[in-house]
Amino acid sequence: MRKLLFALLLSCSLIAAAQTANPQMTYVDTLGLTQNITEYDGSAPFKASFTSNISDADDYTPLYEWRFMRVGDTEPFLVRYEADTEFEFTQTGTFTVQLLISFVQGGDTILYEQEEPFAVNIRESILEFPNAFTPNGDGINDTFSAKSGWQSIVSFHAMIFSRSGKLLYEWHDPAGSWDGRSGGKVVPDGAYYLRVDAKGADGRTFNIRKVINILTGYRETSD
Repeated sequence: MRKLLFALLLSCSLIAAAQTANPQMTYVDTLGLTQNITEYDGSAPFKASFTSNISDADDYTPLYEWRFMRVGDTEPFLVRYEADTEFEFTQTGTFTVQLLISFVQGGDTILYEQEEPFAVNIRESILEFPNAFTPNGDGINDTFSAKSGWQSIVSFHAMIFSRSGKLLYEWHDPAGSWDGRSGGKVVPDGAYYLRVDAKGADGRTFNIRKVINILTGYRETSD
């Protein structure tokens, strides 16, 4: 009798344990490769996909709840109820994403709670530009762009003007650049005007207004 009771309890335990999930967070990196990660620490915007990957639901109906929390808050700022979802982080801060599932069959409910929530840390914004560049085709400093290390820029618009106020070039991606050309030709050496209007994930605004210099006759070395 005891053996039969133990077998029944073990069988119920195995059934209950079968309703589970293997949640994953993925994103596409700058090389176009999909990365499977449990935490992210870097720049915004950061777009991630979240999949539940349930297994052995049997006749149970899974009810999903993805909880998006800012660390320090007591309530989630967003709750999603689909099996798989995605979200783009555009604000500075530290966040967690946790999956909860209720497997329901009639009056029976089995609860699943992700033990280790995913962690996302979005760093403060940084954006700076150099004062000059040398578009002379020597492969060194041939284009004008934001200094390396810029991060967490969620909106961006840069424009280059001539000394007479003519718009020569504009771009809307902080990773973009200007090759010093206008109308298919490199513009003459001299001073030009840069205007940048951008916004960081931390709410910081960048209104950059500065003179930049083109020096095609200057030769640099890679040393």
